[in-house]
Amino acid sequence: MTAGSIFSRILGAIYIIPWRLMFGILLYYQANALYVQGYNVYSFFLIISIAGIPSAIAKQVAHYNALNEYNVGVTLYKKGMLLAAVTGIICALILYFGAPLLMLTNNNDANIIPVMHSLAWAVLIIPIMSVTRGYFQGYQDMAPSAISQFTEQLARVAYMLLMTYLIMRVFHGSWVSAVSQSTFAAFIGAVFGIAILGVYYFKRRDYYRELRENSNNDVHVNSSRLYREILQQAVPFIILGAGITIFQLIDQLTFFKLMDFFRGYSNFVLNELYTIFAGNANKLIMITISLSSALAVTVVPLLSEAHTHHDTNSVRKEITNGMLMFEFVMLPASLGMAAVAGPIYRVFYGNDNNAFSANILSFSSIIAISFGIFTVASAIMQGIGQNKRAVKYFIIGTIVKILTQAPLIYFFGTFGPLISSGLGFMVANYLIFRSLNHQYHLNLALAAKKTNRILLYSILTYLAALIMVWIENRLIGRFVNVYNSKISLIITIVAALVGGFVYIYCTLKTRLADQILGSKVAKLRTFLKIK
Repeated sequence: MTAGSIFSRILGAIYIIPWRLMFGILLYYQANALYVQGYNVYSFFLIISIAGIPSAIAKQVAHYNALNEYNVGVTLYKKGMLLAAVTGIICALILYFGAPLLMLTNNNDANIIPVMHSLAWAVLIIPIMSVTRGYFQGYQDMAPSAISQFTEQLARVAYMLLMTYLIMRVFHGSWVSAVSQSTFAAFIGAVFGIAILGVYYFKRRDYYRELRENSNNDVHVNSSRLYREILQQAVPFIILGAGITIFQLIDQLTFFKLMDFFRGYSNFVLNELYTIFAGNANKLIMITISLSSALAVTVVPLLSEAHTHHDTNSVRKEITNGMLMFEFVMLPASLGMAAVAGPIYRVFYGNDNNAFSANILSFSSIIAISFGIFTVASAIMQGIGQNKRAVKYFIIGTIVKILTQAPLIYFFGTFGPLISSGLGFMVANYLIFRSLNHQYHLNLALAAKKTNRILLYSILTYLAALIMVWIENRLIGRFVNVYNSKISLIITIVAALVGGFVYIYCTLKTRLADQILGSKVAKLRTFLKIK
């Protein structure tokens, strides 16, 4: 599941290189601004339509399977499918017919209407696919979900690149049509994702049938109770799962109006600025967030089990382990990306020697740490059954985001939304961990000691990568243009390898990696001949 998520994120970032080239430098920022605005609204409606039902299905199916009540799990899946189909239809209709209204709250850009229409088709069927993934996960069968997720992304990227090429390069059509087809690719990807799940189900249907035939059949749950169980589990997932998306929607609804009011920029310039921080930088930082949070939330099942058995010591241990695992990956990844922000931005988004774009990405990389902490912290709260409390803390963080948005945009311009998002998530994170510490008396001294070492080695990684970028710019710059995308790729790879080696060496040499990831990393130390 972690691998599927990471590869999907990477693929979701790499596609931007050929996609950008097809639009050209003049149209790319306008096209990407429209794409991002449409996708933010779509993501919000998708989260509502899915409503956390897959996670609820997975949890409840696993619960009944553990009781050898496989028939109840099947009934639960069917009810979940019906619920997902209904919510998908409702949200798709709202997205399709409400597109003109959404346009009025979204910078009054009529171009967004066909984009919303194309995305409505994906909202129609993705909830069904997601529930099916949850059903497989309830059997602890992660391969179908992971492979369908990657296949979905692969099909989506292939379709959007093909259609963009045909519209822009072959038929010389409208860039708005190209963006609309690029967003319609979400529907195409979902069709392929469902097909993969269908193949897996037919391969394993005899196994599932045998489990159902040998069920105890002692538990009989009526429909109303099943729906209640699903919704009780699902509703908090809507708010917490949409946390980052909600903050992005606040930016989308306020950035254009506030920047126009405070700075008086043209719509063309505002689209470019919005694309830089909400589109370009966001795609890259989400890779580090998904990587680090996916690794950290693997402790949640263990945490949930310990909570069920009222094992306070184990709960305390797993909370600490989860956060340290997150920090172990997120801190060096964020600081490393900040160090190579200039060249890596040019790799993905073209020959841009504007320091502003690199500074936005560098700053976003640091702010992303607070995003990732919230992802892990909210998962921990759900693991110990404190969904309502987590939602309350997130709402407080959202209020902070809304109250600080205007003044921070006034003083810091395009950096303002990033700062307000960071403040909002930091407040929510502080409240969550204050609550966890109050309940479980976390060993903060031990956690702080390891965190400080991770931070120290991450800063060394940052300095090593930054120095390598500087050296390469000076050496290579004597012969070629360092702002070229291909040259920037070489600079990025070398700097990342040097910085990465510094971090790996420090954590292996001091045995910090062993303490956080386990004794198996000793094999890597032996391979690298580090004593």
